[in-house]
Amino acid sequence: MAVKARDIGLRAASAVVLAPAAVLAIWAGGYWFLALMLLACALLAVEWAMMSAAGAWRLMTGAVAFGLFAAVISAHVGQLSLALVMLVFCAAAAGLFARSRGQEALDAAYGVLYLGWPAVLLIWLRGGVSEFTPHVGLYWTAFAFCIAWASDIMAYFVGSIFGGPKLWPRFSPNKTWSGFIGGLTAGTLAGALFAAFLNMGISPAWGALLGLAAAIATMAGDLWESALKRRYGVKDAGNLIPGHGGLLDRVDGLMFAVVVVAAGRLILVMLERGA
Repeated sequence: MAVKARDIGLRAASAVVLAPAAVLAIWAGGYWFLALMLLACALLAVEWAMMSAAGAWRLMTGAVAFGLFAAVISAHVGQLSLALVMLVFCAAAAGLFARSRGQEALDAAYGVLYLGWPAVLLIWLRGGVSEFTPHVGLYWTAFAFCIAWASDIMAYFVGSIFGGPKLWPRFSPNKTWSGFIGGLTAGTLAGALFAAFLNMGISPAWGALLGLAAAIATMAGDLWESALKRRYGVKDAGNLIPGHGGLLDRVDGLMFAVVVVAAGRLILVMLERGA
């Protein structure tokens, strides 16, 4: 499959508009990052509701967004345990609300958990600071974003240029094994480079290993969202971003990568405390 110039132009234009705002909010942290996360959660809640409950999407947006906001704000004020409890409680509440409105309870509950779990972990990653490395939260957050972006971009380009056997044609007919390998290679290299040049507390070898794991998660997240779209019978999660579809289409891989990177960060914290 040849790389289409129009698709590349739309993707590049979207990136030029959206990436600086995201980068600045990540760099600033604090309330700026919280504002970015709340805006993203609101948009994702709309997309999820329109995809899974088109007949009552406004009501479902409110139910899902309420749960996401409660969990994200709890994580922002340092209450990670409360945030995780809120996710479970609000998922159950959203499911009951959906059922009372004649919608699928499981779809609403899953939406809160699917979107909220990585959002909470991302808040935790950005807020994690250390007395000795004051920018470690920024580094780990940038690590997650860059690996996901590098994997996604390289998978698209390598797959478009070289083509070859399809990775999972049943759910995602355009993704190829060549793109998958290209994405894994880019994620591994990005992880090694980050660990080598930034004081993250890990060696380049561990950075490469974590980058590989996060790149695999990125590919898995992309495939999982493709399967969800097939289930709901839609081509894109939305049309917010030209060349990309919806916001969920853009961050599906990042959502899974964040979980892996947060697990790596948690292991490091536990080792530091046990030393």
